[in-house]
Amino acid sequence: MILVKQIHTKEEMKQFVSFPFSLYKNSKYWVPGMIKEELKSFDLNPNILESIKVNYFLAYQNNKVVGRIAVIINWTEVNDLNKRKVRFGWFDFIDDIEVSSALLQKAEEFAKEHQLEYVEGPMGFTNMDKAGMLTHGFDYLPTMIGLYNYEYYPKHLEKLGYKPEAEWLEFSMTMENIGKAWNMEKMASMIEKRYQVKALQFNSIKEVLPYVDEMFGVLNSSYSELQSYVPIQQYQIDHYKEKYISFIHPDYISIIVNQDHKIVAFAITMPSFSKAFKKANGSLFPFGWYHLLKAMKKNDHAEFYLIGIEPEYQSKGVTALIFRDFYNRFTKRRIKTVETNPLLEENKKIQQLWKTFDPIIHKKRKTYRKDI
Repeated sequence: MILVKQIHTKEEMKQFVSFPFSLYKNSKYWVPGMIKEELKSFDLNPNILESIKVNYFLAYQNNKVVGRIAVIINWTEVNDLNKRKVRFGWFDFIDDIEVSSALLQKAEEFAKEHQLEYVEGPMGFTNMDKAGMLTHGFDYLPTMIGLYNYEYYPKHLEKLGYKPEAEWLEFSMTMENIGKAWNMEKMASMIEKRYQVKALQFNSIKEVLPYVDEMFGVLNSSYSELQSYVPIQQYQIDHYKEKYISFIHPDYISIIVNQDHKIVAFAITMPSFSKAFKKANGSLFPFGWYHLLKAMKKNDHAEFYLIGIEPEYQSKGVTALIFRDFYNRFTKRRIKTVETNPLLEENKKIQQLWKTFDPIIHKKRKTYRKDI
């Protein structure tokens, strides 16, 4: 018999966060987050709680935790974008259809309770959270904002009547292929002169921070035409500024401005922390901090975290300046391979940026939907 219980206490939330550590203890590819950071991410501030409603559940079998799920309503999405859905996320379960079914039943009940029309996931609270269930590429480590899951996950959803909704692709390429693609210096110089744009240079991340709000404005403009995009709110910008961007070396950020010093394109990358997080195994102490520091200073693999281009510049080749920046910096840092984060399959314009570099699609992920 499967018992699904809504949880509230700190001890129960620790069980919620810890469950994947036992589920994936024999996996070579699952990457754990930091337990303290995970717990903190569920302690939503008042700004977020104005637009988010969430319940957390654990599934038990013989008094043992065998699954978890968060069911979420993003009221901005429901009211402003008229997407009448319940999201589900942090969805993990043993290979037992009774467990996955019992957990998803809670999301479906939540939708009916609030007169919503469908359920979709895995997703987080907002579009800046991790999303999508891995459907291809189970023998690769996830990126920092990617998710990993066993191959049986999507099979369970399909058996339970869920259909694919959104799909994301992830591309991998070598620095060698990027270097061979075209004469970046010549192309970038031509674009600079033709459109009166330039790449900013920074000596410290403190010099970057004043541009962050404008960068996210560009991001909203870049993706506004996508049907699945929910605009980023100011509280989210403040959160990511504090949690991530403050700790990135300026070598991993590129900002392109026009003659009026307005941002027209930007990209944020990071050295890959996947192997370091795996070694840290959920904690900074006693040695987790060492693995992360080592990954930051010495790494041969980088990830594109965010990239945004103002619509009027999307066909003008300004990304040549971005790729020139990163190619020169990454070469100095001895980075050999580059990986994109998940890119929506419908977003052909962004995918087109990579095709020159002879990439491979090494991972795919999907959200699944069920009408209620």
